[in-house]
Amino acid sequence: MISEERLLKVLLAPHVSEKSTMAAEGNNAVVFKVVKDANKAEIKAAVEKLFEVEVSSVRTLNVKGKTKRHGQSFGKRSDWKKAYVVLKEGQDIDFVGGAE
Repeated sequence: MISEERLLKVLLAPHVSEKSTMAAEGNNAVVFKVVKDANKAEIKAAVEKLFEVEVSSVRTLNVKGKTKRHGQSFGKRSDWKKAYVVLKEGQDIDFVGGAE
């Protein structure tokens, strides 16, 4: 069993982009930024607990940070992990809240 404290730390934020919006409309998926050491079982449990929905599947990928220049010096953005969470039919997550 995964501790409740760990479940609250797994999800960092919803990831909003053109690609994630298309995924949400097309196949009932929601995209989250998650901690780098999270696994699929932890992500599924966290989404089900926090949003009270049923999760069908979870796909994860590691996003490599881009190399950026600032004048003469080079820097690198942090690597991060992204999770595509597919919800079961009829399930929905409303991030806006009371907008009706």
